Amino acid sequence: MSSSASGLIGPSSQFYFSQRLRLHYVDWGNENAPPLLLVHGARDHCRNWDWVAAELRDRYHIIAPDLRGHGDSQWMVGGTYEMNDYVYDIAQLIHQKGLAPLTILAHSMGGAVALRYAGLYPDTVKKLVAIEGLGPSPKMLAERTKDSIDERLRKWIDEMRAMSARQPRRYASIEEAWKRMQAENPHLSPERARHLTIHGVNQNEDGSYSWKFDNYLRVLPPSGFDPQMATCLWARIDCPTLLVRGKESWASDPLADGRAAHFPNARVANIDGAGHWVHHDKLDEFMSVLNEFLNE
Repeated sequence: MSSSASGLIGPSSQFYFSQRLRLHYVDWGNENAPPLLLVHGARDHCRNWDWVAAELRDRYHIIAPDLRGHGDSQWMVGGTYEMNDYVYDIAQLIHQKGLAPLTILAHSMGGAVALRYAGLYPDTVKKLVAIEGLGPSPKMLAERTKDSIDERLRKWIDEMRAMSARQPRRYASIEEAWKRMQAENPHLSPERARHLTIHGVNQNEDGSYSWKFDNYLRVLPPSGFDPQMATCLWARIDCPTLLVRGKESWASDPLADGRAAHFPNARVANIDGAGHWVHHDKLDEFMSVLNEFLNE
C-alpha cells in the first residue's frame, strides 16, 4: 500500500528479537516524525492497521508489530501465551528502536498489552488510545471466577492436551478463507475482509491456505485476567487516554461499569454502528474521534 498524499512507499517488513524469538513488524517510514506504535489484538496481524496507518503516516513514524505467535512473528515453544510475554516484547521493541516517548494505539488484547506497558512506564507514553482493550467486563469476570483454582488449572491442562492434536484448518482457496473472515465480522466490507485475509494466511505446500497465527493462542492462560493488577496499573497512566468502544460489541461501556474511573486522565468514546473492530467497522467515524484526540 502506498500513500498518494505523501508519496512514501511502504510499509517495509523488519524484524527484532525478544526472548530469543524473531518477531516481525512493519515500518511505514517518515522516521523524522513522532513515533506511533500500533498494536493488534488476538489472532490478528499488523496489517489490520493499514487503513489507519495510511491516514496518519504523513504525521507520524508508524511502527506496527506482529505479536509473538501472530502474523509473521515466530511462534513460541510451549504454547502458553501470557500477557506479560507480550508486554515484554513491546517493551523490547520500544527500547531497541528508541521509540520513547511515543503515542500508542492498540486494539483488544493489544490494548490490554499497551495499557499494562503504559502503567509500568508512564513517562514513556505521550498519548494512549485503547480500542476495547480493558479485558473482560466485570460481569464476565464474575462468571469466570466461579470456577475454583484447581478447576481452572485442570481445564487448562485438558484444553492444552486437546490442542496438541488439533491441526491448523486448511482452506482450499483464498476465497474460502475470505468467506470465513467475513463470517467472523459481518461489519467488514468485502474489500477489507479480502485484504485482511491475504495478509493473514500462509499457503501450504499442497496449495491450501491456513491462518498464520498459532493454534495454541486459542487456549487462555490458566492465570486469567487479574483485575487487581490491571486497575493498579491503569491508575499509574497519567498521559491523555482515549478508551474507544463499539456500541454493537460484546464489550461493556467503561463509563457505565466503572472501569474508566480508574484512569487519572481518560475519556470514553462509544461509536454507533460498530462492533469489536471499531477501526474497521466505522473507519471514518473512528478517524474523526482519533484525530480530534491526537490534535489536542
